[in-house]
Amino acid sequence: MAERIARADPADADTMDECPTIRPARPASPPLAERASDLQSMLIEDWAGEVAGSTYLEERFHIPRSTLHRWQRRGEVVALRKGGRKHVFPLAQFVDGRPAPGIGEVLAAITNPRLAWFWLTRPSPELDGRTPIEMLREDMIEDVVRVARNLS
Repeated sequence: MAERIARADPADADTMDECPTIRPARPASPPLAERASDLQSMLIEDWAGEVAGSTYLEERFHIPRSTLHRWQRRGEVVALRKGGRKHVFPLAQFVDGRPAPGIGEVLAAITNPRLAWFWLTRPSPELDGRTPIEMLREDMIEDVVRVARNLS
């Protein structure tokens, strides 16, 4: 087809309209690591969705603070630092009062909790445009963890 276009043979003029349009490649989104500095300077509420502290989670979800902090120490829940020492927890990660299955594996692959949560909450081209956290909530753990490991 390229040769026919280069030759610009008038006999081929009828078929030139049928040629596929060549589109420039979309620029790749910046790697996850490059987004870290942007996330550090943004307010959590602007990009992370609904978040809550341990008091709220204890009162509303009946998750004891000790359990929440144990999950945090073990890397089983996304905890985002807000201020000096305080952490908040994105609410979308909880299913029936527990972290969605697979959160720990994603955090093991993407060790920065801000980057991990940012990735979890955005449609992923590697997952056919699906949002990783929603897939985890639907127990589609293997696909999400595989992609997270490939990204890291």
